Amino acid sequence: MFAPDPGGHACWSIVDETVPGAVHTGFALCTLAPGGSVPTRVNSFEESVYMLSGSAVLDTPDGSYLLREGDYGLVVTGAPYGWRNPGSETARWARMQAPQPRSRLGGDTVAVPPVPTGRVLEVDPRDPRTRSFGHISPRHMDPGKQSQDLLAVSASMRTALLVYSGITVKMMVDGDLGAQLSTMFMVQYEPDGVAGAHDHPFEETYLILEGATDATFDGQTYRLEVGDVAWAGVGCVHSFSNAGDGPVRWLETQAPQPPSRHSYRFARDWTYLRDVVEEDS
Repeated sequence: MFAPDPGGHACWSIVDETVPGAVHTGFALCTLAPGGSVPTRVNSFEESVYMLSGSAVLDTPDGSYLLREGDYGLVVTGAPYGWRNPGSETARWARMQAPQPRSRLGGDTVAVPPVPTGRVLEVDPRDPRTRSFGHISPRHMDPGKQSQDLLAVSASMRTALLVYSGITVKMMVDGDLGAQLSTMFMVQYEPDGVAGAHDHPFEETYLILEGATDATFDGQTYRLEVGDVAWAGVGCVHSFSNAGDGPVRWLETQAPQPPSRHSYRFARDWTYLRDVVEEDS
């Protein structure tokens, strides 16, 4: 599962072309040992990352950035990049690639010469020049801490929190950050949070980071806890409820990006329509 290459880099590919029905999603958990590196490459897909623990430097044409726990970023299609870990702790991150890399085409990745490196910059989400990176932590998911003086970044649509039915959602990687093919965001359910059965015209992946949830996929219910990963394909009817006394929080991805309309199809709405039609007939 995690077999490091000579550079100290390893990935557990969880959702890829071996998963029946998966087409758009390449989701993995990656590690990079201290002193390790990933040679510079160019992908024919979009890659989003979220640092789970430790830290590592991402070298790009725009600069070298130190990603710490809670930092996230986007590598656009066709942009050269490489990783290195100059620290003393193993770096661990979640990686989302869209569309899904194809092994028959060399993983849709081409090795290229290293990009020039200079001063390593920390991710500063308050700096307007920070175009491809951001930071999120559990406190960013608290609806009561969204004022200017409590946020780590300026309150704006970039940092807006969506709150409904005991559920909070904060976007991370999306069109506003430059993504075209996928999204990455954080979801949190309070103890009374429930999402009714629904499906989408896109694929979703869920990595549980805190708490536990009872998740139902096409009628089968699973208890998902910290470290568990689940995936829902197009048309898979799914729902969630908090299975504990505290919040449950997870990292979620979508690919391709949701359409502007009809991205959610709630089963209860169509059941309601059938009932209305039957009453009127």
